[in-house]
Amino acid sequence: MSGTCSSFSPSEEEIGAADLQDTNINQRKPAGWKAMPFVLGNETFERLASFGLMANFMVYLQSEYHMNQVKAATLLNTWSAASNFAPVIGAYVSDAFIGKFWTIAFGSFSSLLGMIIMTLTALLPQLRPPPCTHEGQLHGQCLGQNKAQLGILIASLCWLSIGTGGIKPCSIPFSVDQFDLTTEEGRKGNNSFYNLYYTTQTIVLLITQTVVVYIQNDISWALGFGIPTLCMLFAIVLFFVGTKVYIYITPEGSVFAAVAQVFVAAYKKRQLNLPADEVDGQFYNPPFSRSLLPELHLTRQYSCLNKAALIVGDEVKQDGLCENPWRLCSVQQVEDVKCLINIIPIWLTSVLGFLAMNQQGTFTVAQALKMDLQFGPSIKIPAGSVGVITLIAIAIWLPFYDGVVVAALEKVTKQEGGITLLQRIGIGNLFSILTMLVSGFIETERRLSALSHGGTDGIAPMTVMWLTPQLILIGFSEIFSIVGLIEFYNKQFPKHMRSIGNSLIYLTFSFASYASSTVISVVHDVSARHGSNWLSDDINTSKLDYFYFLIAGISSLNFLFFLFCARRYHYRSSVK
Repeated sequence: MSGTCSSFSPSEEEIGAADLQDTNINQRKPAGWKAMPFVLGNETFERLASFGLMANFMVYLQSEYHMNQVKAATLLNTWSAASNFAPVIGAYVSDAFIGKFWTIAFGSFSSLLGMIIMTLTALLPQLRPPPCTHEGQLHGQCLGQNKAQLGILIASLCWLSIGTGGIKPCSIPFSVDQFDLTTEEGRKGNNSFYNLYYTTQTIVLLITQTVVVYIQNDISWALGFGIPTLCMLFAIVLFFVGTKVYIYITPEGSVFAAVAQVFVAAYKKRQLNLPADEVDGQFYNPPFSRSLLPELHLTRQYSCLNKAALIVGDEVKQDGLCENPWRLCSVQQVEDVKCLINIIPIWLTSVLGFLAMNQQGTFTVAQALKMDLQFGPSIKIPAGSVGVITLIAIAIWLPFYDGVVVAALEKVTKQEGGITLLQRIGIGNLFSILTMLVSGFIETERRLSALSHGGTDGIAPMTVMWLTPQLILIGFSEIFSIVGLIEFYNKQFPKHMRSIGNSLIYLTFSFASYASSTVISVVHDVSARHGSNWLSDDINTSKLDYFYFLIAGISSLNFLFFLFCARRYHYRSSVK
């Protein structure tokens, strides 16, 4: 064995990745990076299309549909909530029925239809309210949209949500399927893919927040929507060009039913005693498996669930199948459920771990509005574009981290990827805490500067570039935590549930937004009752720095809980 072992400790992919070689799927060898121009190209152009369509959508609703700020925000929040929940449904449909390829394909066509409708609303005057002057909009004198116009707009958003539900949960797992994880080359390619994926997504965001927004604001809404629509069409063509290269994983039925069967079977056998030693034949472990390599063995963790796989009487038929799947489950089913139970605490900590990221997209803009936005003699930075600094930091650091830092760490730690997945997520949580602390100190200086300056506009004589440290730090937090979570879910979830695991990322974003809104509401109400509103409309008289320090404290407590969960977590690769 010493002649065949690599310098890295065995990974989960080495043990379970042979489902790519399953005789029930196909016998084509995974193409690896050869398939990425089609898969990642499709994902990149789809992101460019969807981000480009929505980058300036709030302005579109207010300027072209004459919606007030509350109505426009309500519509966008409702659409965002639906879009973040849709991947859960798409993941279930993919893993249980039609597979990842056809789920992505259906989602792509659905997104294209939604984009075409949205582009038509900008191209055809009869699909939106009549034009109105800027003064009329300020005084609420514009004619609003009728029911038909609003219905068409909502229909386009519905098709976009359906498309999101098909594409988001499946794009990364489908890409991972294309790597031969039984080889060192395939595993290294897979590890690099997650960083490359997030890098390309960051570059796309950078383009949409600059070039596409400029076209929409200063040239034409129809052209600003038409370009993303053409990108979506090109993404679909590129995706189908690679059909002869892809590996296709066959769906295996309802994963939720398989999980429920374990709990039901364990409950029905709760009165039984587990044997002191695990002898072959006592537990149901059928020889026909999803992979050619052996799956995980039955462990003693959550041993009460092991009763679901305990064979009693004639529960196994002569052909090896069980008589009643709601009374007898396979060892693999039991271990898959244990895996889910282990992942849930990590997922819960990630919700609060994203609190810092949410604040950078809201209150950072409010800070920028009260700072000197002049950059050089002739450039004035839009307050809403300061987040570009974060995107630039990610676009520069991620390739450097993947190409240089990881290689150096691997030589020291002998660990594939340099550090473990949970270590990477933990580092991201630390950066989020540091971001909030730095943000608080910078806000203290900004507010004192604005108050001492005493200008009627309330603008502090500080350049907006003072926000650069906190924007760069939150970029590092995203690099470690978000990319780490994406990789963690895709590697630690059972193979046939990867799409559902990937959809947890979007549920995290959704719940983190709700958590952030709740914290903001509570802080606003409580601080106002005590006479010093931390989050008043006037940022110069509020105590935003106190709020930042509070988020840092909450994130610190969450980090301690994360450490507790991480120490108790059992990687699938380490279970013997």
